[in-house]
Amino acid sequence: MMNIPMVDLKGQYETLREEIEKGFRETLESTRFILGPNGQALEREIADYCGVKHALGLSSGTDALHLALRAAGIGAGDEVITTSFTFIATAEAIAYVGARPVFVDIDPRTMNLDPALVEAAVTERTRAVLPVHLFGRPADLDPILEVCNRFGLKLIEDCAQAFGAEYRGKKVGTIGDFGCFSFFPSKNLGCYGDGGMVVTNDDDLAEQVRILRNHGSREQYHHSVIGYNSRLDDLQAVVLRVKLRRIDQYNDARRRNAELYLRNLEAADILLPDENAWARHVYHQYTIRTTARDSLKEALSREGIASAVYYPIPLHRQEVFREFRSFHLPETEKAAESVLSLPMYPEMTGEQVGRVCSVLLNALGNAG
Repeated sequence: MMNIPMVDLKGQYETLREEIEKGFRETLESTRFILGPNGQALEREIADYCGVKHALGLSSGTDALHLALRAAGIGAGDEVITTSFTFIATAEAIAYVGARPVFVDIDPRTMNLDPALVEAAVTERTRAVLPVHLFGRPADLDPILEVCNRFGLKLIEDCAQAFGAEYRGKKVGTIGDFGCFSFFPSKNLGCYGDGGMVVTNDDDLAEQVRILRNHGSREQYHHSVIGYNSRLDDLQAVVLRVKLRRIDQYNDARRRNAELYLRNLEAADILLPDENAWARHVYHQYTIRTTARDSLKEALSREGIASAVYYPIPLHRQEVFREFRSFHLPETEKAAESVLSLPMYPEMTGEQVGRVCSVLLNALGNAG
């Protein structure tokens, strides 16, 4: 039996071991672990990669969203328009600053925030829109940006799953006021713990995040605001710098595997992810939609093939957000009932992709 995981971090590490361990040794010997030279270098390198003025390392992707919202002046009584079909961190960060998430339905094709529904959700309390580039697929930002500009709203991009993706030739995270990234280990660019980053071209917003991440301090022991302890440590920066040099290679490999999935499965009764001409998808997940989701998941499991459901319960149906259960989001709920993410990682071989597809096709044939 060919066991196939969702992601193979061990296999990737073996190819990077020498560089990473060398960086670890140098950092341990230097004893500079917080806001040290690797973290500073990583910030410069990611700013250059994304084509922005500022990149600021943080403790997690959740912190990136939280500090971006706070730096943007979002607070108690404000509303932030976002999607319910995402990981909870997106809405948690809104709640952290005392604001209220306003959930808008998704486009059934992209599973991203439906830009046609954003304007109708704007009220006098709306202060920002927070779209998610879900599964590595860029959201359609131009119509959302137009609404933001017309109503004076901030645009904060949740890029946790989309490092290196592009929207109309620009890296995601660089179109809005802030781009927020997660470096969770399984991400396209992942470290070996928690980590995150915000990117921005706005000098004032960058300075606010710089202060907030370091206990509200510009200068040691001088504190102008109540801040947080949210700093990316240098050991994680070592890992990220090694992987950043290969991120385009990794994303290209994901795209090649996505093409193999498409060629093998396009005749099946499955809705496959596609691409817009104006966007470059980086396939953090390869997520299909099917009414036979549960039986296909079981068939894969019997053959030692991992799969996952992202996300089985949309945020407006979660207990913690029970006040939003009256929201009518039919496309979001349909997606939660039908999505299935298949194994996807740069080191995945064509043989492994073929094996996943063979099991799926056989299971569909049996189901028919």
